[in-house]
Amino acid sequence: MRYKIVLVFLSVLFCIPAAHAQMKNGQAVVQAAFDYWRGKTSTAVVNMTIHRPEWERTMTIKAWTKGEKDSLVVIISPAKDSGNSTLKKGPEMWVYNPKVNRVIKLPPSMMAQSWMGSDFSNNDLAKSDSLLHDYTHKIVGMETQEGKKVYLIESTPKPAAPVIWGKQRFKIREDYIMLTQEFYDEDGKLVKSMVAQRIEMQDGKLFPQVWVMRKADARDEFTKLVYRELTFDRDIPDGTFSLTSLKNPPR
Repeated sequence: MRYKIVLVFLSVLFCIPAAHAQMKNGQAVVQAAFDYWRGKTSTAVVNMTIHRPEWERTMTIKAWTKGEKDSLVVIISPAKDSGNSTLKKGPEMWVYNPKVNRVIKLPPSMMAQSWMGSDFSNNDLAKSDSLLHDYTHKIVGMETQEGKKVYLIESTPKPAAPVIWGKQRFKIREDYIMLTQEFYDEDGKLVKSMVAQRIEMQDGKLFPQVWVMRKADARDEFTKLVYRELTFDRDIPDGTFSLTSLKNPPR
């Protein structure tokens, strides 16, 4: 009997640090969610609708990603915007405007600026790896949604990190699907939030078919992304992520 009691005590003793370590490992959860989001590679065709109280417009964009750092985003319609493109390769980003046939390299200060007047920044659209490297991630709570465990994560900038957000908060499901992402200023005030909707099977894995980015202080202003096509882990040549492809993207 005494032997059984000792075994139970030891099992509890050693389980507590393991559980505590798991709760602290927010970095691993965010890394896994980021990897799930992008895959080794991804190709997507997406309708982007920018909604304002006075007007609304929709663009169709095509995007390619590879690894953590490389992405190419091209507008394919409407005709007046077709050909506008954005390239992120490593830490650097360029935009191309076909009307003036000009490529512009964006300084780091422009990475957080609005992309084509939407509520998504250049960093947001490129699914930037800044999230992984410039923030410290901590699991601050847990909840359950539809029978699945959901991690509540708070991400704070590392010292001297070149970011504009005072913090970010996430809800990430146990299968690493990101459900929400919230952006806060340096005073801790919510600026905007992104919510995933319609989680469905796409190219062999569950993925949100709709993302909505909404301003906190203007509830009738938002940008919606609706995935029309999405594939993961197909071979994409490295040359896709080049200044040549920025001006002449693959079909």
